[in-house]
Amino acid sequence: MKQNKFKIYGKFFSINLKTQLQYKGSFVMMFFGQFLTAFSGFMMIYFLFDRFNAVKDFSINEVLLCYSVSHISFSLSEVFVRGFDAFGSTVRTGDFDRILLRPGSTIFLILCSKMDFTRLAKALNGVIIMIFAVINAGIIWDGMKIFTLVLMVLCGMALYSALFLIYAALCFYTTQGLEVMNIFTDGGREFGQYPLSVYGENVLKFLTFVVPMALFQYYPFLYLTGRVNSIVYCFLPLGTLPFMIPAYIIWRVGLKHYKSTGS
Repeated sequence: MKQNKFKIYGKFFSINLKTQLQYKGSFVMMFFGQFLTAFSGFMMIYFLFDRFNAVKDFSINEVLLCYSVSHISFSLSEVFVRGFDAFGSTVRTGDFDRILLRPGSTIFLILCSKMDFTRLAKALNGVIIMIFAVINAGIIWDGMKIFTLVLMVLCGMALYSALFLIYAALCFYTTQGLEVMNIFTDGGREFGQYPLSVYGENVLKFLTFVVPMALFQYYPFLYLTGRVNSIVYCFLPLGTLPFMIPAYIIWRVGLKHYKSTGS
């Protein structure tokens, strides 16, 4: 069954990619536009550090490391979890009724239904900046630190995906996406441009114990930059994974309250 799911997902992946490449000119312009949008965030940080040498004892290269982790994680979730980000329109148009009629998990079918490959431009921007930061941040890299950096990105993607799932679940009640959730999705990406301690102790606690963004961004970052030496910090990104459980529960509860459009 798992093999079949991989094959089905691969087919949908191919279909989504071919569909978006049908209009190559449009795809290239959208890709370039997404890259420039992401690049503008980098320029804001550059101009800030052109005026100030550091932000709360963090250098520009250290900040860019946080920026790149946050942007790569968020962009990858936008690519592969786009169906949940745009779920409001799926409910309003009655397309979710079709999904319910198909065999298989609703979450899996929504994941297959929509992917946005132009968002890879933002991930590419993040990768370029990450390479620059890795070279210039003065960090002595070893196998464990490389492992930690990869884990930060993957667990960050998982957390953003869980937030998109909650965002979609709320559409069962509102029939459209609630802008307040953007505080945690797009807003989380913007918060993640800087080490989270710069926002104060209360914000850091909230982003540790409520929405565990600091677990994949801030605490392992302290290990990478040598501010802490405990190897426990390497594995803290895994602490974001349990957040997917309440996200799934919220989805299941919302699904039970779904009312068909009748179309």
